[in-house]
Amino acid sequence: VQLQASGGGLVQPGGSLRLSCTISGINLNWFDVTWYRQRPGNQRERVATITSGGVPNVADAAKARVTISRDATRGTVDLQVNGLTPEDTATYYCNAYEIFQHINYWGQGTLVTVSS
Repeated sequence: VQLQASGGGLVQPGGSLRLSCTISGINLNWFDVTWYRQRPGNQRERVATITSGGVPNVADAAKARVTISRDATRGTVDLQVNGLTPEDTATYYCNAYEIFQHINYWGQGTLVTVSS
């Protein structure tokens, strides 16, 4: 199982980004996939999850600005973040949790920097 996060970069405040997690070697219907982020000096925090059944669940603090979606045929899970602020500057990671064997897989992270 390999997870590849992409889509990060430098964004101006107020802008938007679409991050993508490409997961090879799995059936997405067996995995909950979660986007986390880690801001400088902070612990990793959950941003949004899409369950093995395709149900999205966005953290309360992100509900107004974040959408998570997946394309099971392509093996991708996307995170759309709107209204970016400097506080969104972080490394964003995707995680895949296999629901039957309870195994976690992590990608390498993609850096998002929000600055003018």
